[in-house]
Amino acid sequence: MRLARDGALAIVTLSNPPRLNAMTRGMWLALRAVFESLNADARLRCVIVRGDGGNFCAGGDISEYPGFRYDTAQLTQFHEAEVWGALQAMLDCPVPVVAQIEGACMGAGVEIASCCDIRIAGTSCRFGAPIAKLGFPMAPREAALVQRAVGDVLARDMLFAAGVHDAQRLYHAGFLLRVLPDADVAAAAVEHAGKIATLAPRAARANKATFTALARGAGIDALVADAYAYADTLEHREGIGAFLEKRTPRF
Repeated sequence: MRLARDGALAIVTLSNPPRLNAMTRGMWLALRAVFESLNADARLRCVIVRGDGGNFCAGGDISEYPGFRYDTAQLTQFHEAEVWGALQAMLDCPVPVVAQIEGACMGAGVEIASCCDIRIAGTSCRFGAPIAKLGFPMAPREAALVQRAVGDVLARDMLFAAGVHDAQRLYHAGFLLRVLPDADVAAAAVEHAGKIATLAPRAARANKATFTALARGAGIDALVADAYAYADTLEHREGIGAFLEKRTPRF
């Protein structure tokens, strides 16, 4: 796991190249730690999540599985604390998260991508969760996350039939914002994240908080009470003032 910073933009790189960035237990713990650190950074405006060496993430590192998966207590600890702890830290990120998806995006990769707000992928990407071939189901919290993100039909096919789908299918399902030639994905992700980082940061955080609350079942009425506290903020005044003065706002 690597973290790089470029001002208000953070880049998180999943790194296990010999195994196409398959997630080890240590990588799950590192992913959680990285996002918990980023989530406390008031300067942060956007995060890119990507994989090392031309692949996003090929799933879990199966070479570790015999060491813990056959014991109920250890398996529970793995999914409920280690995996979900990392995914929850991503879901808790208060700023937009952009997924730069290249190559393999399988199993754990689909879960990690499902935690992102914007997903941009290459034409050669493949998506799935073929764990039926490994003899186990997806953990309930993880299945609910994937089902919400990719849609019910694709989620069921991925888990029941070990279905693997191309980027165009995921684009039409609403999972991907853009599908580009593989060579263009990295630049497009940086450009998109950079655009987000130049726009109103407080507004982005407020929109992210609204989407997060709605995903967790909050009613609209509960959100309205504090929805307009930004009225007298400098950011609000700058955005409207810049438009009226026909200049670029300075956020």
